[in-house]
Amino acid sequence: MSGNGSGPINIDFQVDKKNLFREETITDLRIASIQKLTPIHPDGSEDPSRETFYVGNTQLGTPHGPVPIQAKLEGATLDQAMDAFPQAMEAETQKVVEQFKKMEAEQKKSGDSRIIIPGVQ
Repeated sequence: MSGNGSGPINIDFQVDKKNLFREETITDLRIASIQKLTPIHPDGSEDPSRETFYVGNTQLGTPHGPVPIQAKLEGATLDQAMDAFPQAMEAETQKVVEQFKKMEAEQKKSGDSRIIIPGVQ
């Protein structure tokens, strides 16, 4: 297989049958989206030997478009995951802000302005 004429693509498309989860999405239709990931066997039955876990998702609006925020939520129940959502999103937001600040500082340091000026390299 090749993509866009650039040579073969080496992607392993095999399903990891020992790491299957059923996904259920819970939302408040406002800010919170929580994924409940229940471990299952290849036949679709629940796998009680592994833990169910929750992942929180939201978006930050920026002048350049939405920025997705995602974090694993601590808690064994949906109620606990919902209680953990605000703190987890705040922590992930801080990480994203720090990454943007670091990228901005590196761009300024390297002089990479993304503006092409004829005659200037």
